Amino acid sequence: MIVVIQCAAGKQHHAGHLRTRDGRSVMFVADPYAAPSVAHTFYAHPDDIADSGKSWRTVLLEYNSDPNNNNRFGLLPAWQLYRNPTYKILANRWGERRLYILSAGWGLIRADFLTPNYDITFSKARNVESFKRRRHQDVYDDFRLPSGVEQPIVFFGGRDYIPLFDRLTAEVKGHRTIFYAGRELSVPGCTLRRFGTPFTNWHYQCAKT
Repeated sequence: MIVVIQCAAGKQHHAGHLRTRDGRSVMFVADPYAAPSVAHTFYAHPDDIADSGKSWRTVLLEYNSDPNNNNRFGLLPAWQLYRNPTYKILANRWGERRLYILSAGWGLIRADFLTPNYDITFSKARNVESFKRRRHQDVYDDFRLPSGVEQPIVFFGGRDYIPLFDRLTAEVKGHRTIFYAGRELSVPGCTLRRFGTPFTNWHYQCAKT
C-alpha cells in the first residue's frame, strides 16, 4: 500500500535551500513577483527557469538523481522537512518508499526525496499571504505517481488538496481511498471514508489511527 499525506506549512528551521549561482538561497513561492524583498533570498516558482537555463524543478530532479551528490545544500528528505511529528511516525510505520507527501509546491514526492524549503499552500486562511497561495487553476508541472502503480493508495488531507491528489493519481491502476472530514463529497474513481467532523489538522489524527 502507498500512503499519501498532504504537506504542512511548518518546516524545520534548518531546512536547506537550493541556491543561485551567486549564492542566494532560493525560496519557492506561488507568486515570486509579489513576494517581499529579503536580503540574500531569491524568490522563485518551482517551474521558473533557473540561472542554469533549466527549470528549478529539473534542477531539483538532477540534484536527487546525481550519484555523486553529497547533498551540499543540506536538503532534507521530504518526511523530515515538516515539523509535525506525524510525518516521522508514518515514515517509521510504512517506510520511505511507501510514504508520499502531496506538496502544494512540488506535487507527489516520495518521503526520501530531498526537498528544498518552500512556502506554497492551497490554504485560504486569512493569515496566509497571497504570494504563497496556489490556486487550483494555476499551472504547475507537478511530480506524479507513475501510471503503472498497482498498489492501493490511501490519502489523508484537507479538501483543498483532494483535487490535486485526484489529478496526480488518475492514471494509476491501484485502488484509491480518500479519508475526509465534514460534509460529503464526490470523487469519481475513489472510495471515500469520512472521519467525522473536521477540526484543526484532523488528518494527522486520522493518519495515525
